[in-house]
Amino acid sequence: MSDPRLPAAYLVPGSSSFSDFLSAQSPDLLPSRRTVPQGHAGDLAPHGTTIVAATFPGGVVMAGDRRATMGNIIAQRDIEKVFPADEFSAVGIAGSAGLAVEVVRLFQTELEHYEKIEGTTLSTDGKANRLAALIRANLGMAMQGLAVVPLFAGYDLTVDQGRIFSYDVTGGRYEETAFHAVGSGSLFARGSLKKLYREDLDEEGCVTAVVQALYDAADDDSATGGPDLTRRIFPVVQVITADGGRRMPDADVADIADRMIAGRMNRPDGPAAPLT
Repeated sequence: MSDPRLPAAYLVPGSSSFSDFLSAQSPDLLPSRRTVPQGHAGDLAPHGTTIVAATFPGGVVMAGDRRATMGNIIAQRDIEKVFPADEFSAVGIAGSAGLAVEVVRLFQTELEHYEKIEGTTLSTDGKANRLAALIRANLGMAMQGLAVVPLFAGYDLTVDQGRIFSYDVTGGRYEETAFHAVGSGSLFARGSLKKLYREDLDEEGCVTAVVQALYDAADDDSATGGPDLTRRIFPVVQVITADGGRRMPDADVADIADRMIAGRMNRPDGPAAPLT
């Protein structure tokens, strides 16, 4: 096989990992191989938070607020932090926004490349492991303040349920149960979900719970943006089931957010959970 338009190395069968191929042929294109000046660069780049995910019978929901900050400044009010990774999974970004988006694009290409080479989709565990490897490769950037800490969720067809994975900056991978959150508002979001989450939630109930959690995170964390009623900016919500993943229409998210805020007019701290 030959093609004068391509170098010979491009035509040799090799790894089904796109990032491995790229590191061998054009390593300068990898986000983790970029050269940055010495010092702490974290305060110079916009940061994105907060991402929340929760499972329900038959699927998993991931949602992210829309605020990006740069120090004490709101850098962007409508950034999108939740992306489909492939047909049955999604990834949400927290940390250095620009670098995180590049990692997500590389991850999406990695999964598509694997499917084309192998003729089948990567398993849910395999996807989670590949994302861990991409984060681990970014450790040098993280040491200079440009950390990427995503949240990964997908519907596992082999066990017929939604699954959630969290990571640390070294690429450590941890499977979470029921729900999880990452980002600067994650402690408040997880605290909210501890009171609101139930295993028997339906899809709309699960979406409502994660939107409530993002509201509670924004209530206590200045880097997390709540629903913006005047600009009509609401969280990005991705729902993944056995039929595949889809982004919930903004109008549907707005309806849920409007009902939630109407309820908070009477109870600003949100719905009360029973004591027992």
